[in-house]
Amino acid sequence: METGKVLERLQALREKMARRKLAAYIVPTEDFHGSEYVGEHFKAREYLSGFTGSAGTLLILKESAALWTDGRYFLQAEKQLAGSGITLMKSGEPDVPTLAEYLAKTLGTGERVGFDGRTVTGAFVEELQKKTAKKQLAFCGNEDLVGLIWEERPPLSAEPVWELPAAYAGLTREEKLCRVREKMEEAEADALLVTDLTESAWLFNLRGNDVKNTPVFLAFLLLTTRRALLCVQSAAFPENVRRELEKAGVSLLPYENIVDLVAALPPGQKILLDENKVSYRLIKAVSKGVEKINRPSPIASLKAVKTEREIAHMRSVHVKDGVAVTKFIYWLKSQVKKEEITEISAAAKLETLRKDMDGYLGQSFDPIVAYGPHGAIVHYEAVPETDVTIAPKGFCLTDTGGHYSEGTTDITRTIALGELTDEEKRAYTLVLKGHLRLMAAKFPEGVSGQNLDAIARGPLWEQGLDYRHGTGHGVGYLLSVHEGPQNIRWKAGKEKAAPLVAGMIFSNEPGYYEDGKFGIRHENLMLVVKGEKTAYGQFLQLEPLTMAPFDREAVEVSLLSDKELRLLNDYHQKVYETLTPQFAGEELAWLKEVTAAL
Repeated sequence: METGKVLERLQALREKMARRKLAAYIVPTEDFHGSEYVGEHFKAREYLSGFTGSAGTLLILKESAALWTDGRYFLQAEKQLAGSGITLMKSGEPDVPTLAEYLAKTLGTGERVGFDGRTVTGAFVEELQKKTAKKQLAFCGNEDLVGLIWEERPPLSAEPVWELPAAYAGLTREEKLCRVREKMEEAEADALLVTDLTESAWLFNLRGNDVKNTPVFLAFLLLTTRRALLCVQSAAFPENVRRELEKAGVSLLPYENIVDLVAALPPGQKILLDENKVSYRLIKAVSKGVEKINRPSPIASLKAVKTEREIAHMRSVHVKDGVAVTKFIYWLKSQVKKEEITEISAAAKLETLRKDMDGYLGQSFDPIVAYGPHGAIVHYEAVPETDVTIAPKGFCLTDTGGHYSEGTTDITRTIALGELTDEEKRAYTLVLKGHLRLMAAKFPEGVSGQNLDAIARGPLWEQGLDYRHGTGHGVGYLLSVHEGPQNIRWKAGKEKAAPLVAGMIFSNEPGYYEDGKFGIRHENLMLVVKGEKTAYGQFLQLEPLTMAPFDREAVEVSLLSDKELRLLNDYHQKVYETLTPQFAGEELAWLKEVTAAL
């Protein structure tokens, strides 16, 4: 975005702030549902700042502005914020204050802080209030100032909703409603407020297209012991879907009715909601006579454990996806010396190969095809202004995924395209060691991803190295490619670390990044399965779902232990056996070569 537009929009917002006597205004990335990716209507932070990353919070003061984002986006944010007057706050770095600390230090006593209360959680505001208590700031949550200055703002999306057959889901919506109500009864809750879009989509076996790369629809749900009140945009629901929902006891109401429904709950009732996810506006709507049970939605843990049918489909879809990705690797390595290939054209080629697979529906996130120094930008996305030609040397990092009728994929491969330096091969192998070690992990029930994270980081930590992102995230079934409550990271979040359970799926993706030089990441999706049962309880282990070779040309074999080498060779043997039926001729000969034992 042009710097001039950013400065102009910030000035327009400051004028609105002045009229309302606001000393500060907060603009988060989120929509009304806390979605990781948001529709065009909700891109207020991007509209004001020009920063396009999927995470970040913008703070506008009377004469300055600052933007907080995490390590995935430091390099990207530095480039996109240049000349805007917005200071980049590198979250988590030494001596970088949090938003709350910054407000406490910068604002005067009793000053007013505005925000759109529909786009921030109750927990977010509570944290600000706690950390700034001495300043006695006033927090004003009914201020959608961006909406006042954003001319021709895109409307709310209302794409058609469609059914996911129970043959794919493994459970009917009636069965799921029964399970959720059982969890509500255990919690002694009269009502459950659901704002997470993936939870409503999962519960009702419905999918949509209101959020880019995430097949969900805009909806709020108020579920009671007898009623399911689904607040949606009616234009998105075909008549056949309406009829099926009515049979299951689901009533469709206007999207904006959710506030009134929550406010109408009678005194004495108990509502279960998660203040880490539910908006400040909705939490404030709960009347004083209604007791709030603040805990994670039971739907989150239910959908994280895949049914047997979902697991079977996910195994099969990773064969399809593995064929597409492996054919892409062959094409890139064989053609890079023969034709001009850019990051954008390479991503288009991979998308074409995925489209050749039966049941392919679309990308599960914007593809990352990052050549050379761009690989060091963790969530780099090539655009015409940054697109470069891929040369027959160094690394090309490709992090991509797809949605299919049978599930969702996410895979990263770092591809050697020619001559590598000793530094590149050493880094590639250290990251691979961590990936292999986590893949082979065995652990008792009750262990969380927080316990396992050090396994993947170990080879890097031993060398004084690390990476600024989590090692893994849960993956939904034809839903969000980033799903909780499971994750693999050592830094504790606001929520209690969730134990890993058989049937969960998560990514195994350690990495290493040298700014200005290269980036490396190795990612497979892993299925948690039951292992042996001993006197110490039931043990769990991991099954790799992703089927595509790592690049043997980049491996420094001397750095692998005998066990790690065996793990790599065994994985490659499985890849070869699984993918062979889909290959022939030169491609098959190449596949045999690149999966041969080291």
